Amino acid sequence: MKVLLLYPKFPDTFWSFRHALPFIGKRSAYPPLGLLTVSAMLPPHWERKLVDLNVEELRDKDIAWADVAFLSAMLVQGPSLAQLIARCREAGVRTVVGGPVTSAGNPSYEGADHVVRGEAERVIEELVSDLEAGNARRGYEAAGRADMTRVPPPDLRLARLRRYSSMPIQYSRGCPFSCEFCDVIELFGRIPRTKTAEQVLEEFEQLYRMGWRGSVFIVDDNFVGNRQAIKDLLPRLAAWMRAHGNPFSLFTQASINLAEDDELLSLMRAARFNKVFIGIETPSAECNRAAGKMQNVKADLLACVRRIQEHGMEVMGGFIVGFDQDPPEIFERQIAFIREAAIPISMVGVLIALPNTRLWRRLSEEGRILRQSMGNNTEALLNFIPRMDPEALLAGYRKVLASIYSPSEYFERAQAMISRLGIRPRTRLVGSDYLALFRSFVQQGIIARYRVPYWRFIGRTVLRTPKHLGLAVTLAIMGHHFFILSRRMQSKPTR
Repeated sequence: MKVLLLYPKFPDTFWSFRHALPFIGKRSAYPPLGLLTVSAMLPPHWERKLVDLNVEELRDKDIAWADVAFLSAMLVQGPSLAQLIARCREAGVRTVVGGPVTSAGNPSYEGADHVVRGEAERVIEELVSDLEAGNARRGYEAAGRADMTRVPPPDLRLARLRRYSSMPIQYSRGCPFSCEFCDVIELFGRIPRTKTAEQVLEEFEQLYRMGWRGSVFIVDDNFVGNRQAIKDLLPRLAAWMRAHGNPFSLFTQASINLAEDDELLSLMRAARFNKVFIGIETPSAECNRAAGKMQNVKADLLACVRRIQEHGMEVMGGFIVGFDQDPPEIFERQIAFIREAAIPISMVGVLIALPNTRLWRRLSEEGRILRQSMGNNTEALLNFIPRMDPEALLAGYRKVLASIYSPSEYFERAQAMISRLGIRPRTRLVGSDYLALFRSFVQQGIIARYRVPYWRFIGRTVLRTPKHLGLAVTLAIMGHHFFILSRRMQSKPTR
């Protein structure tokens, strides 16, 4: 059996970093971890080939080679997914679709021959057997949760590693919290399931042997969901890093209660974590309470952000407008919070009712759902009827983006964040880092209209904290991506 693993294209979103990646000569942020993990579970005698449309083109001869195509996608990849299915169907190649998109009843995969819902580890043996026998069913539903201790390392040999800026590793699935708008607990449950430390170290070794050096993303939706397990893992990661000359820098996603545990913060720093994404959502305690995000209600959000920064980790923040409880001044409050917290990379989005979430079910009962979301965080497109006037909500959202991603405002936040950073592991520089530095100086320091605040930012960093010059250039490059997206958002019609 010859299987073609296809990963659909992402549109231009905040997290695509499409306008930042060319500075470092990369085409996409990460290879498709889900598909590569599925590949590792296929029979050894099956031939396999990966085509990630985010880094390469799909050729007719790739499709002609295959007996079957496996596709995985998130909601935002829906349009590209539908095109790939149609192209395979036209060529007479069967398609198997899985991933988060199939849990949402999305029309993008309607043309697929076989649909897998749930965690692939629970159905892969049955699916493989049926495909080989020629009697595969239309649908497969995974029963229960996968045992993470039995998940193999991803089949990274299929990926063109040099075309990506980071490598992904998954340690756990699930989150102990119950946020109304979040689909993570619907997909993976509220009891965090973890791999063993030996599994994680094996994946580190795999990356090291393949010659990877640089950024590694621990993709867990909440890395600190099981704090005791993490505290057992981190010393072993730190020891491995030291023994191998610190080849990686790590980043992940976590809940705000990370800041409550100084021991955990110190262990993460020792293991060379240098940034973390946190869903802060809103400075309004009433909104967080109504959304079930009690860990944020209990926390002093500004103090927590600062504590993490002082432990040497950059905080990236997620923010939401459009809650039923949002007061009219919420947009000014969001801007003020982001500025005071000194969070340069702040992903602000309009609230989305994702399928199979408590929010979707509540709004459906209230008759407020308008359409299914495509999951694009740069589209100011409401998929439900908000309490606030829709025009005022979308205008306020654009106001927040225009403010936080004006170059002067962005560089001021970046400067403030850098000044707060405590002891931070030194990052190993690779060839692409020097190339990025040169391209940044030329494109941002000479060509860009914002070159004056750019040079002010770089100059202050050199004078005050020269050891963070590399970080400053990285933030400037990422800012370039956000500036472009924010300007495009201002020109889009309000819908």
